[in-house]
Amino acid sequence: MAALKEKLLLLLRENNTPHGIALGTALGVFISTLPVYGLHTALVVIVAVVVPRANKLAILLGTNFSIPPTLPFITWGGYEVGRRVISKDYAPLNLTYFQHFTFKRLGEFYYPLFVGSVIMGLGFALITYFVTLYISGKIKEKRERRDKNTPI
Repeated sequence: MAALKEKLLLLLRENNTPHGIALGTALGVFISTLPVYGLHTALVVIVAVVVPRANKLAILLGTNFSIPPTLPFITWGGYEVGRRVISKDYAPLNLTYFQHFTFKRLGEFYYPLFVGSVIMGLGFALITYFVTLYISGKIKEKRERRDKNTPI
């Protein structure tokens, strides 16, 4: 049990800089927007290994951007962005579209969804990075000021 606690504390302290936290959170948000349902956890592990400067816990927390209440909006937004970027005649999402949805139409649906989700994910990740960098930088400054004023 002590070894597990030690590993958890090490994980919390690793790459605990404002940049590491912001990078991890942004990567997690990007992963969460991708329509690779069921593979998000595997992607988190891969990204945590491939991007060593990112805070691992922040990557995991960033993936919570895509939770059941937000998933329909992320899916709809990704499809609509992809549909407009690809500029082919993909049908807009509505009730009729889903009433006539078949397995054959999955590819027709998934391609614009994936393209749009990548674009949207990059945008969300950039916004998340800079907001998290600002907030974590302010928190770090506040802690440093507090530690500097604390008598030894």
